[in-house]
Amino acid sequence: MAREPGYCLHKPSGKAYVNLGGKVHYLGVYGTDESKEKYRAIKAEWLVNRHAGAFAPVASTGHSMAEVVLAFLHHAKSYYTVQSVYLNLERACWPIDEMYGSLNAKDFGVVQFRACRDWWLKNPKRSRGYINEHARRLLAIIKWGVGQGMVPPSVYQACKCVETLKAGRTTAPESQKVTCVPQVLVDATLLCLTPIVADMVRLQQLLGCRPGEVCSITPAMVDRSTEVWTITLDSHKNAWRGKTRTLYAGPKSQAILSKYLLRAENSACFSPIESEKQRLKAKHEARVTPLNQGNRPGSNVARKPRTKPGPAFTTGTYARSILYACKRAFPSPKTLTKEAEKQWNADHSWSPNQLRHSTATFIRKEFCGSGFAGVS
Repeated sequence: MAREPGYCLHKPSGKAYVNLGGKVHYLGVYGTDESKEKYRAIKAEWLVNRHAGAFAPVASTGHSMAEVVLAFLHHAKSYYTVQSVYLNLERACWPIDEMYGSLNAKDFGVVQFRACRDWWLKNPKRSRGYINEHARRLLAIIKWGVGQGMVPPSVYQACKCVETLKAGRTTAPESQKVTCVPQVLVDATLLCLTPIVADMVRLQQLLGCRPGEVCSITPAMVDRSTEVWTITLDSHKNAWRGKTRTLYAGPKSQAILSKYLLRAENSACFSPIESEKQRLKAKHEARVTPLNQGNRPGSNVARKPRTKPGPAFTTGTYARSILYACKRAFPSPKTLTKEAEKQWNADHSWSPNQLRHSTATFIRKEFCGSGFAGVS
């Protein structure tokens, strides 16, 4: 495998440079963020275009791609009511932020768009479908910029001609299909979850809803006027199509949900802040070190976590809570190699998306017969 061009220092001038195919390109003062951004952008474009003959990087002046991205994210924050949609659009902007923040919007073209797509290819865990979806989101951001007069229409038309990654013709792996999760794994994991997250898992199983839907439930959405409670979701996957989404809670679901309805009507029923308090309390109760030794609750003022719990669970934090619990419920044997340990963790972990499939499979077998294939 050929070595990628490196970020180098020209000692006499103190400038950074990169050697691409025998030609030196100067990037500005060595060690600055601007020179590193230019290096990443030029290298990415060269990797895309190295077999096309002469390579000339595009100069960056005037109105920048960073301004387009910031304006779009400001718009998307209020326009997209489903949080996961906004987070995915934010992720689609990462290669722009890393490589083309200072690039003039009119100079963004096919080479730069392909370089952004190849930026996701660097991580071998990202599937072909994941990369194609993020490339489509990036194209949608460019299209929005055209509609706002910030990006020339020719930029969108040119980037639109870039083909998506095809199956069997790329190094990106195919995404695995979502399958059912064995109930044995779920039962063992529930013992290692906080009571709040465990109730989320049980409720999702009973309702057969999506992970994002169980995270977004608020007391205001729950109608308790009938024997079967109805939960009308304010935001959901198909809300933009004008469709409504209603969940029906029977006695078992009501027993779980009723514990979380005595709070502000528009606040999330399942609070990450309360869940974290439960986790720390359980950790303190399992403590074996005497209280007069080591840290006591509230005394470790130097502890500054990178992130603090938010007002509601996201699909990401919900899934990570389950993943960590799986590792505690099924610790890998110490004798395993790294590859064997990865396989062990894969065999003994599951995601909340699988709960919906498990519920649908149960309903199909129990009530619809083995020949029915209409449940999704």
